[in-house]
Amino acid sequence: MAERSVIPLDKNWVFKQADDEKSQFLSVAQFPTNVHLDLMHHGIIPDPFIGKNELDVQWVGEKSWIYQTTFDTPTLKDGDKVVLTFDGLDTHATVLLNDKKILETENMFIPERVDVTELLQKSKGQNVLHITFESTFLIGKKIREQYPDHHWGCWNGDSSRLAVRKAQYHYGWDWGPMLMTCGPWRPVNLEIYNARISDLHFRQTVDKSLKQAELVATVEAEGDADKVAFQISLDGEEKGSELADVKNGIATVTFRVQDPQLWYPSTYGKQPLYVLSASLSSNGVKLDSASKRLGLRRAELIQRQLNDAEGTTFFFEVNNIPVFCGGSDWIPADNFIPRLSPQKYYDWVKLMVDGNQVMTRVWGGGIFEEQAFYDACDELGLLVWQDFLFGCGNYPVFPSFLESVKREAIANVRILRHHPSIVIWAGNNEDYQYAESENLEWDPNDTDPANWLKSTFPARYIYEKLLVDVTKELVPDTYYHFGSPWGGKDTKDPTVGDIHQWNVWHGTQEKYQNFDKLSGRFVSEFGMQAFPDIRTIDEYLAGGKDDPDRYPQSSTVDFHNKADGHERRIALYLVENMQYKFEPFEQYVYCTQLMQAECLASAYRLWKREWKGPGREYCAGALVWQINDCWPVTSWAIVDYHLRPKHAFYTVKRELGPITIGLKRTSHKEYADKYTDAFYKTTHKIEMWASNLTLETRKVCVMLKAWDVVTGRETYSKKLRECFVLEQNRSMEITEFEVPVEGKEESKDGEEAARTVVAAYLIEDGKQVARYVNWPEPLKYTHLQIPKELKVTLSEDGSQVGLSAEVPVKGAAIYVDGDGVVFDDNCVDLVPAETVYIGVKGLKGGQEDRISVRYLGSS
Repeated sequence: MAERSVIPLDKNWVFKQADDEKSQFLSVAQFPTNVHLDLMHHGIIPDPFIGKNELDVQWVGEKSWIYQTTFDTPTLKDGDKVVLTFDGLDTHATVLLNDKKILETENMFIPERVDVTELLQKSKGQNVLHITFESTFLIGKKIREQYPDHHWGCWNGDSSRLAVRKAQYHYGWDWGPMLMTCGPWRPVNLEIYNARISDLHFRQTVDKSLKQAELVATVEAEGDADKVAFQISLDGEEKGSELADVKNGIATVTFRVQDPQLWYPSTYGKQPLYVLSASLSSNGVKLDSASKRLGLRRAELIQRQLNDAEGTTFFFEVNNIPVFCGGSDWIPADNFIPRLSPQKYYDWVKLMVDGNQVMTRVWGGGIFEEQAFYDACDELGLLVWQDFLFGCGNYPVFPSFLESVKREAIANVRILRHHPSIVIWAGNNEDYQYAESENLEWDPNDTDPANWLKSTFPARYIYEKLLVDVTKELVPDTYYHFGSPWGGKDTKDPTVGDIHQWNVWHGTQEKYQNFDKLSGRFVSEFGMQAFPDIRTIDEYLAGGKDDPDRYPQSSTVDFHNKADGHERRIALYLVENMQYKFEPFEQYVYCTQLMQAECLASAYRLWKREWKGPGREYCAGALVWQINDCWPVTSWAIVDYHLRPKHAFYTVKRELGPITIGLKRTSHKEYADKYTDAFYKTTHKIEMWASNLTLETRKVCVMLKAWDVVTGRETYSKKLRECFVLEQNRSMEITEFEVPVEGKEESKDGEEAARTVVAAYLIEDGKQVARYVNWPEPLKYTHLQIPKELKVTLSEDGSQVGLSAEVPVKGAAIYVDGDGVVFDDNCVDLVPAETVYIGVKGLKGGQEDRISVRYLGSS
């Protein structure tokens, strides 16, 4: 008997088109892989991300493709079992080993295992592994025809996507292309063993006092084995060990950890990761081993009555700490997942954490992400909201589909359940919302699952029965949410559960200055579009900077925006808010990014204001749609496909800082009497509040200043009379005051207030800890000045850029040609007699000439 061995089958792979007799086997570009990567590698298709090439590669998804490799029969001993493992085949595949069919798949999310002990060539012969991938697109069409009575329908993509278990975004979305991939997209291995650990899992309980944790660890074993040695360690130091007998394939032990080192979200503490390991043996001979990293933490979703508002809270509490979950939604970071490296995943997660984000939501139209993604979330302290993979449609429930969904759910919950970052599972993305919008006939009050299957919204059975049963059995300590959005009397109910707030951009197209009127207990989607970095645009234009389509309304630029009505909606929010020009293109791109930055900052600022402490958690989270892109595109992302932050990334980062100050400008009209329309007085006021997301009370003072936007003259400067205490982990109202105008009563039309820029500073122990500059809005009415003395300085060591000007400047953004330069902040407001410093990496002292600046009104 010998220890289990794993042989990666990642060599000698070739591929070809199945239905073309002239097609010859060609080498793959990499492994794992998919067909588009391999066809691009050989120049058979152009890069679909360039220009309009997407249109020229659609034929690929309607053809069948063969992948094949050869491998030698390994040396085997008596009793050895040989299993072929497929971590992921995309999607409808028929697998032959030495011309014998061993597997058929129809779900790209289910790992498969096949015992091939008796099928291998004898005496180290060469084996042929042959996989045919049929067109999932065509199969989905045929399945739809087989079930004509189902009420097929969806947002985004062809409705046949609902019939197949393939990443739904492959069918195209309102931010992504239609690229119907296929191929061995995750590893293929050969396992040899007498016995193996089929699963190592645990349940943890952290006492309310946080002084003790209990870990019940379980091994599920296959084959002949009698003992499992368990060990738990931290930073290489053993914290406990136990030996257990294997009975009916199961071995279980309990560890009790005194004074555990607890895992926290990034902003609240450290992320110590214990290692739970298990060694399987028979008669003292080691046969297999496995390990999992885990974080000991107490995580709950709190839904309870509010003190003075209807509905219930919806906030996450980690280690007894209520957490305001500012963060973002995550989509797959590429249409071609196999080329995403672990380092790329780490870079994405680190960018979110560096942006003061606490949570990301893995969206239901993509994939159960790669382990590297969740590992990075564990290591860096980013909470994960995990959707099951259903999105924006009315899914069918025919028996084989339900069986596949159940296998998929069980397999992936088992794979992911050890990650401490995952604190919630949700059944779907917007499927309840789709059912409401299409007036599907179903009774939310009907509690009989058999009736749900007969309704016109039968997928309710998946979300409220099938997935409930799976999560209750496999992750009973992690909250399961029927869908997102879901709660209250309907999906728009802001008082219960989570909402997707799309009445800015979609829906009623509200002004983003009114986000405070569009709040919810937890806003899990909202957003605003903006163009990507100009370098990203130049890279997707076939002719680069010389491409004739290098202008805002060109057909190629529009092609790289998949949202219906994007032309009207971007134009609407631009024209409502700022003066802008189409030329130069760089300035137009800047204006869209500034508009997005202002919009999203307003949302976070106004919603975080509603996080007011125990019993008053009126809004407990905001996840922007979206952090990332799957290709170079104009979208709602705040960081583009190439990991280049848009300006909104920085404004969101500032609003999610540990200490912030907020201002909101309001106007109040008072008439001389109830009859007149001509005689009135308008008062312009500013509401002021501060937010403290730290776990300590902070004694702070407020400094207020104001300037005339035209002359740059300081018109007001005053320190509030009394300092005050900011309570921990909440927002606090400070005061309301009239917009300070210089030396006279304001005119009826408010001209003086419309010229006044107000800045507020929080001061703690003589040091500025927060700053916010409030401008008259809409900005398009403001007579912005071109600064004559806009100064850009760079420290001697190249680590800090300084920006200053003699007049107020809106949205000063700094740029450096090429990649490799990273800014800590950007798109900042300048006021006279003040220098704003921005940290930078990648520059050397004396390289000021590499830095350029854009701002609202610059040419």
